[in-house]
Amino acid sequence: MYKLIKTEGTARRGELETVHGTVQTPAFMNVATCGAIKGALSAVDLRDINCQVMLSNTYHLHVRPGDGLVREMGGLHKFSDWSGPILTDSGGFQVFSLAKLRKIKEEGVYFQSHVDGRHIFMGPEESMQIQSNLGSTIAMAFDECVENPCEYKYAKEAAERTVRWLERCKKEMQRLNSLPDTINKNQLLFGINQGCTYEDLRIENMKQIAELDLDGYAIGGLAVGEPKEDMYRIISAVEPYAPKDKIRYLMGVGTPGNIIEAVSRGVDLFDCVMPSRNARHGHLNTKKGIINLNNNKYEKDPLPIDPECSCPTCRHFSRAYIRHLFKAKEMLAMRLCVMHNLYFYNNLMQEIRDALDNGTFAEYREKYVDILDKRI
Repeated sequence: MYKLIKTEGTARRGELETVHGTVQTPAFMNVATCGAIKGALSAVDLRDINCQVMLSNTYHLHVRPGDGLVREMGGLHKFSDWSGPILTDSGGFQVFSLAKLRKIKEEGVYFQSHVDGRHIFMGPEESMQIQSNLGSTIAMAFDECVENPCEYKYAKEAAERTVRWLERCKKEMQRLNSLPDTINKNQLLFGINQGCTYEDLRIENMKQIAELDLDGYAIGGLAVGEPKEDMYRIISAVEPYAPKDKIRYLMGVGTPGNIIEAVSRGVDLFDCVMPSRNARHGHLNTKKGIINLNNNKYEKDPLPIDPECSCPTCRHFSRAYIRHLFKAKEMLAMRLCVMHNLYFYNNLMQEIRDALDNGTFAEYREKYVDILDKRI
C-alpha cells in the first residue's frame, strides 16, 4: 500500500508498505538480474550500501536456473538471502531485446532462449506463474515493448495489446494468490504504461490501466535511446492521469540527473543497470561529476573515489589502489567500484527524500541536476 506523505510541486515523498518491509520513496532499486549484482555483490553487501529494494528478472531466472528450482528452494528471498522487498521484471523487455527469434501473437510470445536456443512460450499467465514461483514482493505485468522510434500504427496496436495482457495478468495473479501453496500470497501487481513517444497513446493507455486499480503503475518503453527531452515530455504528459494514491515507477532510468528530473515530475521508483555497468569499467559517480579511474592522473592519487562519500570503498581505499586493481585485472576492482556507485545512488535518493522532507527539493535540483551527470 502506497502512502503519499507530502509534495513539493509535482515531486512526491511517500512510503510503500509491503509484506517484506516498508520502502521510503523516492527510491532506487538495485538491479540483481539473476539474483546477484554483477560485480560480485551479494544480498549481504546490499544491506551495507543502504539498498531498499532488489530487482531481479523473470526471463533470466526462468531460463536459468529455472523458476521451479527457485520455488523448491523456498523462493527468491531464501535463495538469495535477501529479506527486503524484491521486484521482478516481467520478462517482456528481455523477450523483445534478447530472444534470438520471436513471434508475437495475441496469446503471448513464442521465442528462442538466448542461452541455449530452446523454444519457449511466454504470455501474461506464464509470466505471472513464473513470478509467483519466485515469490517476489512486486510482480510486473507482461507487456509488449516496441522499438523506439516506432510507427504510430504499431505503437497503438502494442499499447492496446498491453492493456488486454494486463487484464489477463490481474486475473491470473488473483488466482495464484488464492492458492494454498503460493509462496507469497500478498504479491503486488504493477501495470506498465506503453505508447512509445506519442503523448495521445500514452495518455489513453494510462487512463485504461488506471481503471484496473492495480498496486502500482510503471512507465515503460523509455530510456531506450530517445533524447532525454522526449522522456521528460512523456512523463509530464502521463503524470496527471496516473493515480495519485498509487506508486509510480519509471523503468530503466537512469543517470542521477535523469532521476532528479523525473522526481520533479512525480516519479517515485527507479531502476537502472547503469551505475553497476559503468562501475565495472571504472566510470564512477561523485558529487562533482563522473570520473574515469583508468586515466593516468589517478595513478598516484591518494584520495578516495569521492572525498564526500562514506561508502565501504571510500572509507578504506584510494583511487591509486583501485586503478592498480583494474590494470592488474583483479576482480576486486569491479566489486569495490560497483559497491561505491550503488551506494552513491542509494545516498542520492536519501538526499532527495531529505530535501523533500525539508521543502528544499527545488534548491537541491538546481544545485545537482547538471553537475552530477558531467564528466570530469
